[in-house]
Amino acid sequence: MLNDKLKNFNIILASGSPRRQQFFKELELDFEIRLKPVKEEFPPRLIHFEISNYLAQLKALPFKTELKDNDILITSDTIVWHNNKAMGKPRDENEAFEMIKSYSGKTHEVITSVCFTTNTFEKTIHAITKVTFKALLESEIKYYIKTYKPFDKAGAYGIQEWIGQIAITNIEGSYFNVMGLPVHLVYKTLNDIVNAQ
Repeated sequence: MLNDKLKNFNIILASGSPRRQQFFKELELDFEIRLKPVKEEFPPRLIHFEISNYLAQLKALPFKTELKDNDILITSDTIVWHNNKAMGKPRDENEAFEMIKSYSGKTHEVITSVCFTTNTFEKTIHAITKVTFKALLESEIKYYIKTYKPFDKAGAYGIQEWIGQIAITNIEGSYFNVMGLPVHLVYKTLNDIVNAQ
């Protein structure tokens, strides 16, 4: 449906995340994957969704000189916001353990920003989902990290994995956003872009 509207556009997904790539397939979109390395650093003054917005826009920068007239570049970034700081991807088992332990019995926010870039404009959207964990046993946290090795995931966990099934007691907002992409907003924004042409 949306793919028909986008037939005159070339969708470029700049993400190595298999989950994000799968979402685009499930939206039945024709797209290509292009990757460029970006150092994911942000100014310390930024907070909350400002961080994920900044990083999503930062990931678009290396592509800007090569975009053609019908290209729509899509970049994104996900963070976990907890205790007034951004949780990125854990560097090792200890950091993953401390991150997950800090969620135990509490509510945190998962924020994903998506940046749409063309030759003529740039638009960034974001979604926030509140996720509540039960009180976790240390043995549960250690088992999850050892078995699932969540070092490629913001905040050190994947909602679709074992830890999500046993630990999450409440979720407020988009489930898919926690997986790494607010699919409903991507769909809406692409429709808006096409309709504005």
